Amino acid sequence: MDAGCETSEVTYIVLDIDCDRSESVVSDRLLTGLGVEAVVVDLETRGVTVHGRGLDVVALQAVIEDAGYQAA
Repeated sequence: MDAGCETSEVTYIVLDIDCDRSESVVSDRLLTGLGVEAVVVDLETRGVTVHGRGLDVVALQAVIEDAGYQAA
């Protein structure tokens, strides 16, 4: 995916997201992002899927990393 590409859904793998607290921290931070409508976290697969309009994939990854987690 191109850096800064805008999309309506993006999924990140966040290897260090492993409990309800980390799920809540990441979800809450992402939900404050421009255009973010919903965040779905799957603790089993470590997947974080963001739904919205005109999502900036680079900015959202930075939000996850600013929260203290590594996103790929």
